[in-house]
Amino acid sequence: MDLNPLREKIDDIDRQLVELLNRRLSLAAEIGKFKRHSGGPIYVAEREDAVFRKVTALNEGPIKNDALRAIYREIMSAAIALEKPLVIAYLGPEATNSHAAALKKFGASVDYQPLLTFADIFTAVEKGEADYGIIPIENSTEGSVRDALDQFVTSDLKIVAQLNLEISYALISPEPLEKITKVYSKDQALAQCRLWLQRHLPHAQLVNASSTAHAVEIARDEPGAAAVAPPIAATHYGVPMLMRNIQDKANNTTRFFVIGKTPSGPVGGGRDMTSFLISLGDEASRQPGALLRMLKPLTERGINMSKIESRPSKRLAWDYYFYLDVTGHYDDPAMRAAVEELRTFCPLVKWLGSYPVAA
Repeated sequence: MDLNPLREKIDDIDRQLVELLNRRLSLAAEIGKFKRHSGGPIYVAEREDAVFRKVTALNEGPIKNDALRAIYREIMSAAIALEKPLVIAYLGPEATNSHAAALKKFGASVDYQPLLTFADIFTAVEKGEADYGIIPIENSTEGSVRDALDQFVTSDLKIVAQLNLEISYALISPEPLEKITKVYSKDQALAQCRLWLQRHLPHAQLVNASSTAHAVEIARDEPGAAAVAPPIAATHYGVPMLMRNIQDKANNTTRFFVIGKTPSGPVGGGRDMTSFLISLGDEASRQPGALLRMLKPLTERGINMSKIESRPSKRLAWDYYFYLDVTGHYDDPAMRAAVEELRTFCPLVKWLGSYPVAA
């Protein structure tokens, strides 16, 4: 079979695609000029959500929607880079799950800044050293990342977007399985692979490392050591993977927040979520029915709650904050009315941000 006619058609389509992509990016650059002049944000989560929904609605196949979104992610990443060079702070070092989440959200055309702690990420965005930060907020296996949640108590940054990243771990080592005596990783990664490690390496010592990437560096250099880390880390550091997909649960997913200074506008159509930090106060929280009273202004207005978690305020003994995720946008009339009522008896009702529901 002569493939040349088919290849010539593909070449012709490629020429058209390149021309159209450059035309699209030129228009994005014009929008960037307007944004810089008006002081508007370069990254707009609600516009991003609208583009993804539009192109997937137009899709008639055979390309899958996930692949189409990945392509448009890079197109929009290139457009953002033309509008203004963005810096995205994440929990480093490179080749961690946070790095992978940042790349998934913002693509390869922006600049990334790995930082050591959640506090460093918040500080970098607050000072303008980074435009946005990306932080893990909860895992489907291990629950909330509480150190990240606690940063919102003192920060005025807003949650502007979210994403879900499917987490996959590999056993990484230059040693064969039978010679491994220590396994290094971040505590949460070890916990998410606990059963697999007990079955396959029952005599190995599990050692906490500062990051999954650092664990791979240790495994590379220490005899008898292995690391639990994302596959991207094995490639990045040039260390062999002994086993893939060693996480205990197949649907192991981590939810990430994007934080920034400028709040996101509403998407509408039931596709917005809002987060709050609420305190009932020390005395009120001890009274029977206090939590029910806090939730009543929301439930009476048909606002659905998808998450609630208590955290100690660290100011007084037995004083707690409540972290809530609810459906809807902060600017919705029902939400505004609920917040106004909550503020009549709650000493703290802090809006953390509204953002599109993760795809």
